[in-house]
Amino acid sequence: MSSLADIAAALPRHDTDALSVDAVQASLAQLVAPLVVTQRESVSLRDALGRVLAEDLISPVSVPPHDNSAMDGYAFDGAILPTDAPADHSIKLRVVGTALAGAAWRGALVPGDAVRIMTGAMMPAGLDTVIPQEFCQVEGDMVSFPDRVLRRGDNRRFAGEDLMKGQPALERGERLSPAALGMVASLGLPGVPVLRKLRVAYFSTGDEILCIGEPPREGAVYDSNRYTVFGLLTRLGCEVIDLGLVHDDPVTLAATLKRAAREADAIVTSGGVSVGAADHTRDVMQQIGEMAFWHVAMRPGRPLAVGLIPREGEEHPGPAVLFGLPGNPVAVMVTFLAFVRPALLRMMGCHDAASAPPPLLRARSAGPIRKKPGRTEYQRGFVKAVAGSLPEVRVAGNQGSGVLSSMVEANGLVVLHHDQGHVAAGEEVDVMLFDGVI
Repeated sequence: MSSLADIAAALPRHDTDALSVDAVQASLAQLVAPLVVTQRESVSLRDALGRVLAEDLISPVSVPPHDNSAMDGYAFDGAILPTDAPADHSIKLRVVGTALAGAAWRGALVPGDAVRIMTGAMMPAGLDTVIPQEFCQVEGDMVSFPDRVLRRGDNRRFAGEDLMKGQPALERGERLSPAALGMVASLGLPGVPVLRKLRVAYFSTGDEILCIGEPPREGAVYDSNRYTVFGLLTRLGCEVIDLGLVHDDPVTLAATLKRAAREADAIVTSGGVSVGAADHTRDVMQQIGEMAFWHVAMRPGRPLAVGLIPREGEEHPGPAVLFGLPGNPVAVMVTFLAFVRPALLRMMGCHDAASAPPPLLRARSAGPIRKKPGRTEYQRGFVKAVAGSLPEVRVAGNQGSGVLSSMVEANGLVVLHHDQGHVAAGEEVDVMLFDGVI
């Protein structure tokens, strides 16, 4: 793999030493590409949600396995439908039986016969069309309906319409969603081969940080970042390793990083990535691994540290990756979503589409937004639906990187791109919705 120094040296610089968000994302994808987990295991469907498929899943059966009805109604041979008939013309058929789901109806049929059929029931041989029961008039064993309400073949599902036997049902690298679990179940498979969970260690840094349960003290704040990072990693489906709080002591920091590298594939820290006198990460990483500090042209979250820590043993084919995030709570979440989440998804084995950043929604800005070109800004926003138009988004009044309450209240981030300037009221903007992401 390319060294971190090689990757960092190739990054295009913009204003002073700041890097664009796109350049950092591309470089992180290159950095973690050789570090994808390869160990596999088989899990039951109930344990497969969010896991990454280890191989292409080939369908052992066709789904559905037979032609069946898409409606409750009456099945008949659509060849009797006239191609040219008066507007008030109706069809009359003799009902000779009932086809229920789960069993084949094998009675004898002659032209003009129909079979009452339930949704999902096998189509009787020779019948190819279903008239929904709400269009029908029934008198004794006769059913009639206007012929203009359907065409031959309507309301019939074909065998293999969803999946054909022998064809790939899901691709390797697919992150299994609830819909994917249902698809696997439709194949009759009780479990799936998946890649093992990515192990991620995380901790907070700083002498000013208090753990929950400690009494308040002047100048100190409680550790919110550790719980935010825990939630982000857990929702991503990682195996999380909480290493607690590390105070501003280089010996303790070095020991914690070495332990994290032994136990995890990736490490996420918050705080300690600036150039303050008590920020020891740079010196420690020069001793135990390799570190690059990047100033990213973004707001919030300008400082970002990326490191590699060597590991020993055959079970560790490459180094552990360190993501050093800023200390401000909102900056932690934004940099995680922009950089760490896509990189971890790649390390989990997700294919390109599954590891891409969350898709952006177009919305109209409810008011003007000030924006300086030359950096990407992520502003907390409140998106609401508007009948007959694009959704509308309103940005939060206080965009400070320490204001976590607005992150709780917001339902998305307004993404103002690198070259974008001020936004006028009513102008379209991109929004990253939080649903399913944080």
